[in-house]
Amino acid sequence: MPPWECLIIEDEPLAAEVLEDYVRAVPFLHLRGVCPDALFALEFLQTHAVDLLFLDIHLPRLKGLDFLKALPHPPQVILTTAYHEYALQGYEFNVVDYLLKPIAFGRFLQAVHKLAPAKAAQPVKVEAPAALAPGRPFHFFNVDKKMIKVYEDEILYIESLKEYVRVFTPGQALVTKFQLGQMEEQLGPSRFLRIHRSFLVARDKINAYTATHVEVAGREVPIGRHYKETVMRAL
Repeated sequence: MPPWECLIIEDEPLAAEVLEDYVRAVPFLHLRGVCPDALFALEFLQTHAVDLLFLDIHLPRLKGLDFLKALPHPPQVILTTAYHEYALQGYEFNVVDYLLKPIAFGRFLQAVHKLAPAKAAQPVKVEAPAALAPGRPFHFFNVDKKMIKVYEDEILYIESLKEYVRVFTPGQALVTKFQLGQMEEQLGPSRFLRIHRSFLVARDKINAYTATHVEVAGREVPIGRHYKETVMRAL
């Protein structure tokens, strides 16, 4: 069966580059083009057949959902955004999936495999993008409209700031719009431990601990009362 012809509509170059790498790593996807905004995409669709859109919601000039409303016969759509509050509105358009940035390759695969049975009858082998091949996972975090790469093994701990989180590494602290629970789910329990409703800590960065806190890179991070038993058992 022919592959899904894909169009990426994304105004952030680094985010678009990540999606390009992901699309090229999946055998049943074929990258048709990349557009920096929805108006370029409208022109592109007049002359190119596309099966699937990777559509950013926050675009200049014309927002992603407004663009979607303007299409009389839209193709399949996977929304991409750094803002979780648009999920319900996105599903009103019958989208395939809703991906929160920074998008992990595994989460991307979950989304596109919802499409696979329609065009690929046989199971396919999916290889990670070359950037992920060395086995050192990384994530792109949206900081002041710039996608910043952070290697997973550099993260010391993450602090919740309600709708945002602060990601601490040895050289910097990045604030990005993300919820701590979503970050915990994305990073996984094997490497990171939730020790407080407001803190997620890298297990291998814990240098010492007491009944009330752990020490990470010389800093004390509190252990929440409701997390104490789980933390003590894990350590």
